[in-house]
Amino acid sequence: MHELRIVSIRSLADSRRMNTRLTTLMQAITDRRDDLIALTQDLIRIPTLNPPGDNYREICEYLDKRLRRSGFETELIRAHGTPGDCDVYPRWNIVARRTGAHPGDCVHFNSHTDVVDVGRGWTVDPFGGALIDGKIYGRGACDMKGGLAASIIAAEAFIATYPDFAGAIEISGTADEESGGYGGVAYLAEKGYFDPARVQHVIIPEPLNKDRVCLGHRGGWWAEIETFGEIAHGSMPFLGDCAVRHMGAVINEFEEKLYPAMAARHTDMPVVPQGARSSTMNINAIHGGQAEQLKDSTALPSHCVPDSCRIVIDRRFLVEETLDQVRDEVTGLLDNLKLTRPRFDYALHELNHVLPSMTDRDAPIAQSIAAQIQNVLGKPAEFVASPGTYDQKHIDRIGKLKNCVAYGPGILELAHKPDEYIGVDDMIDSAQVMARSLAQILKTEPDPA
Repeated sequence: MHELRIVSIRSLADSRRMNTRLTTLMQAITDRRDDLIALTQDLIRIPTLNPPGDNYREICEYLDKRLRRSGFETELIRAHGTPGDCDVYPRWNIVARRTGAHPGDCVHFNSHTDVVDVGRGWTVDPFGGALIDGKIYGRGACDMKGGLAASIIAAEAFIATYPDFAGAIEISGTADEESGGYGGVAYLAEKGYFDPARVQHVIIPEPLNKDRVCLGHRGGWWAEIETFGEIAHGSMPFLGDCAVRHMGAVINEFEEKLYPAMAARHTDMPVVPQGARSSTMNINAIHGGQAEQLKDSTALPSHCVPDSCRIVIDRRFLVEETLDQVRDEVTGLLDNLKLTRPRFDYALHELNHVLPSMTDRDAPIAQSIAAQIQNVLGKPAEFVASPGTYDQKHIDRIGKLKNCVAYGPGILELAHKPDEYIGVDDMIDSAQVMARSLAQILKTEPDPA
């Protein structure tokens, strides 16, 4: 009885000490609000446009200086020979590691540093990082420099509160996610940086909303289709063969057969938004005939029947579909046209493909993030999957690391839009979720309540 009482007293003391440290941790993040804002603004003001791959070295050097100051050991890694890498636009990445006081697991926060083209329709400077009504505006604010900043603040606050933590924390800033991630996470995975012997838990702070745990994404298949014709004088099209009309027949087949078939398929993956729970296809581009005139040219086009027309398709598919089925469905329609349409011929060139990726919702990192969403936000976490792919595909397929989720601040629908922004309160909340997950995984004491 006496021994039981001693154990109970110790357990109560442990619980009180744990709650005190968690309160300190939460406050440490709140106290870093101004630092979080400034860090996010600094990152936005480095215009890392992809394509072509601007300022990758500059943003890695900025992160290197910041993370070294916080006690991390850093590596700057160029992805030599990857798509787009060249002396003018080298593909630079940074991996930073802070080792704890005791052996344990490694938690890795991975964020991409590249951003997409600005586009039209902005009412603020896209690289100004303006703070307006609690929101920071700029290209990449939501996708995903706000998430990168939140993960850094979470890690720094955790280290300050738990200097005796067990295991290790890694933070990476990687290139080219917006163009497939081959000069970033794929390259690092090939070099062993996501080997499960080195890293056990990965959090990717993509903007999937602060109350969601993203378990994975749909697959993607990208291809260029070209139809052929015969050039002739535009006043006598009957002497030629119009490749654009042949492409019209292709698009008509898609409209009448492929799109209805895709719309009828539904997945058990928790993909958001609802429309993405079916198979989808976007026609990214179309061009036929002569090359387009330069914008400042006043020359008129010559009169020719086009002998070539090309489209690029972006086919997103479900975990219930196979890549071969996706390919065969499109080529089957094209082959049928070849049999039924006079003079029809085509070529298909695959540009890229990505298989669906899904982490089990019972995986340790998924459960940890979900528990801390409940603790910080006071509501159950929603488990979702992404309509588009992100760098989890490389961590899964190349790194063979399954314990990976996307979790970060930001509204998914704002990604790639004009006047993109990130809410400061959302970043604070997400940083607290991330930090509490670190406290749960890299623990030297009982689980946080």
